[in-house]
Amino acid sequence: MNNSEEKQLLVAFETMINTADEALAEKLIAPDAIFYAPTQPEPLVGPKGYLTIVHMMRSAFSDVKWHLEDCVTEPGKIAVCWTCTGTHDDDFMGQAATGKKFKVRCMNFYQIKNNQFVSDTGCPDIFGILMQTGLLPV
Repeated sequence: MNNSEEKQLLVAFETMINTADEALAEKLIAPDAIFYAPTQPEPLVGPKGYLTIVHMMRSAFSDVKWHLEDCVTEPGKIAVCWTCTGTHDDDFMGQAATGKKFKVRCMNFYQIKNNQFVSDTGCPDIFGILMQTGLLPV
């Protein structure tokens, strides 16, 4: 893949996480892909595993959106900076809804093989989400 193809793949991925489109997830994410998320004790696997994260966020923040801010690509790898926004309107990490909005940056490091995501190390600003939604005293 060249940089242009990797960026196109990333734009499709942005659509997938913002819509939770299962068919698109199956197309973009390898069945044995590994995803490391700070909210999960073990890596998640494959499209269904990745959608676990997306559904967790969408259930707590029904208007959650990820917006691609910047990316750096090299063959087989993409580093991304996202902006993530949402309103805390249901339970998140065992805490009741506060109705407060958040806006944070997230960093992800992806590996790509055969036009599919095979690995993701996610570094979301959980601390920022907790502070901005009032779940963590300042």
